[in-house]
Amino acid sequence: MAANGGGSNGGYAGGYGGSFGAAMTASAKPSERPLGERAGAQPADAIKDVTSASFRQDVLAESQRQPVLVDFWAPWCGPCKQLAPALEKVAREAAGKIKLVKMNIDEHPDVAGQMGIQSIPAVIAFQKGQPIDGFMGALPESRIRQFVERLVGPIGDATAEILAEAEKLAAAGDAAGAADLYAGLLQKDPADQKALGGLAKLYVDMGELEQAREILAALAPDAKEQAPVAAARAALELAEQAASLGDLAPLMAKVEADPQDHQARFDLAVALNAANKRDEAADQLLAVIRKERAWNDEAARKQLLQFFEAWGPMDAATVAARRKLSAALFA
Repeated sequence: MAANGGGSNGGYAGGYGGSFGAAMTASAKPSERPLGERAGAQPADAIKDVTSASFRQDVLAESQRQPVLVDFWAPWCGPCKQLAPALEKVAREAAGKIKLVKMNIDEHPDVAGQMGIQSIPAVIAFQKGQPIDGFMGALPESRIRQFVERLVGPIGDATAEILAEAEKLAAAGDAAGAADLYAGLLQKDPADQKALGGLAKLYVDMGELEQAREILAALAPDAKEQAPVAAARAALELAEQAASLGDLAPLMAKVEADPQDHQARFDLAVALNAANKRDEAADQLLAVIRKERAWNDEAARKQLLQFFEAWGPMDAATVAARRKLSAALFA
C-alpha cells in the first residue's frame, strides 16, 4: 500500500457495494443510547480509534445516528501525519454532527483490504451503514471543512459562541455561570488566551484583583493583542486607579464646589466607573473634553478611550459615549 501525499475527493462515493457492504451492513444496527445522548448532546468521544472487531459498532451502527468518518492511516505514512491535525480539528468543530474514527491499517488491515483501499491516507464517510463519500491524500483544512460541510451543513468553532455567552453572563451579574464557561474552554485548551483574558476580567469585576494580575502576568507577550486580554488589562488598571481614590461622596463634593476642577472631575469619573456607573463616568470625562480638551495632555479623552477598551466596543455605554465624543471633537 502506498502513501498518497496529494489529494482527491469524491472518488469513493457509492463505490462500496458487493459482499463487503452487504455483509457489514446486515449486522449493523442503530446504537442503543439513552435518549439524552441521542438528542444532540456533544459526545466526549468525537474522535476515537477503531479496530476490526469494533468496526461494526463504532462505524456502521454509529453511522445510523450520524455520519462517521474513517481515517485509514499507518505510523510510517508521512502524509497521514500531515493530514491528522487538520482532520481532527475539523472533526472537533463538527462534534455532535459527525464522528471521526481512526483505523491503523498495519494493526487492522482486513477492513481496508476488503474496501480495496490502495493508498493512504484515505478518509471514508459512512452514513446509514454505507460508505457514501471520501477522499485520499493530505488535503488542506479548508478542503476538509468543505468535505464535511457537504455531509452535515455549516460547521464552525464553538469557542467564539461560548466566549460571547460568557461575556453576556458576566454582564448580567452571573459570575459563576461565566466562570464555568471559561473553565470549560480552558479545560480543552489551557493556553486559550481569549478565555484567560475573559476570566481575568471576570476576576476584576468581582474585585479579585490579585487573581486577575496572576493570570495576566502569565500570558504570552503577544496575548495583549487579543481583545479580551486588552479589556482585562484596561479594567485592572481602572480598578487599581479607583482603589486609590476612595469613596464617591468626597469626589462629588469637590466637583460641586468647583466645576472647573478638571482633576476632581477626572477622579470622579474613574470612581464612577468602578461603581459600574458607566454612563455617568463617561459624562464626567466628556464634560472635561468639552471645556478644555487639551487639559493634562488630553487625559480625559485618553481615559475615556480606556473605558471603551475595558467595556468592549458593543457595550451600550461605549456606543453612547463614543457618539457623544465624536460630537464633542468635531462640533
